[in-house]
Amino acid sequence: MESIAIFAGGCFWCTEAVFQRLNGVKEVISGYTGGTIKNPAYREICTGRTGHAEAVKIVFDASEVSFTELLEVFFATHDPTTLNRQGNDVGTQYRSEIFYTSEEQKVQAEAFIALLEKEKVFGSPIVTAISEEKPFYNAEIEHQNYYNDNKMQPYCQFIINPKIKKLNQHFSSKLGTT
Repeated sequence: MESIAIFAGGCFWCTEAVFQRLNGVKEVISGYTGGTIKNPAYREICTGRTGHAEAVKIVFDASEVSFTELLEVFFATHDPTTLNRQGNDVGTQYRSEIFYTSEEQKVQAEAFIALLEKEKVFGSPIVTAISEEKPFYNAEIEHQNYYNDNKMQPYCQFIINPKIKKLNQHFSSKLGTT
């Protein structure tokens, strides 16, 4: 059964690279969501004035990987405690947000965050927003499959590689081949 999850966790190159490696994930599309204009372009998103977040749309087989498992990976591979920031990337376009596609996803996301907070998994409060799905606009072609096509770029080496290493260490049983 194919389902869709939409996550914003900072730079979409990072988020895309992480989720492409999971068993049960059929497709990951980098794009923009949560903003105020139609069909935004990357140059507009970078200003932070459109209200869009860099996000990924994940098409997954729920019989192979659950939404909760996707949440586990999402929270383990970005910092959900920094408002409008992931590392050196600063601005509302880099916010942490879950755009739920069903009431069930909303409930699961709320429960998952509540559990993380109760268990004090992070040293600071989680600022990840939970919002209803909004129009999703695919990013330009040069932003799709970015890490896989550009592994030698300095950004990939210094920012994305550590996330992939963490994924491999903590979620090896959930990984496919990419």
